[in-house]
Amino acid sequence: MRRATTKDIPQIVRMLADDPLGSTREVVSDPVDAGYLAAFQAIARDPNQYLAVAEVAGRVVGTLQLTFLPGLSHRGAWRAQIEAVRVDTPARGTGLGRQMIAWAQHEARQRGCRMVQLTSSASRKDAHRFYEGLGFEQSHAGFKLVL
Repeated sequence: MRRATTKDIPQIVRMLADDPLGSTREVVSDPVDAGYLAAFQAIARDPNQYLAVAEVAGRVVGTLQLTFLPGLSHRGAWRAQIEAVRVDTPARGTGLGRQMIAWAQHEARQRGCRMVQLTSSASRKDAHRFYEGLGFEQSHAGFKLVL
């Protein structure tokens, strides 16, 4: 696992687009859409953001974003939010996803976080089984409002 660079953006976007939900909202283009570049720059400047890629034999095969969140609840505990977890299709089933989540948990502990949380679309039943198998518990109902 390493911090993503601008050179990784095309492969990250391809992985984000490689599922039924992502295929309807992501734009795989050359050159990379300016919105992705602006978002990457904002993430890279923010010390509480870590856009990570998993690299095997020089090839990016996984990604996730780790966000460190301060809060007053739980006596001022920091928490880490894991988002946009993707493993490239050929690398699925190899244990890479488990390794990526373990890495994220380690990073969260290193930053003093007292919990790790994530969200997953209600339609991603396989992902839910994966996270539950790693010890995550479904604890909240999520809501969103598209602006």
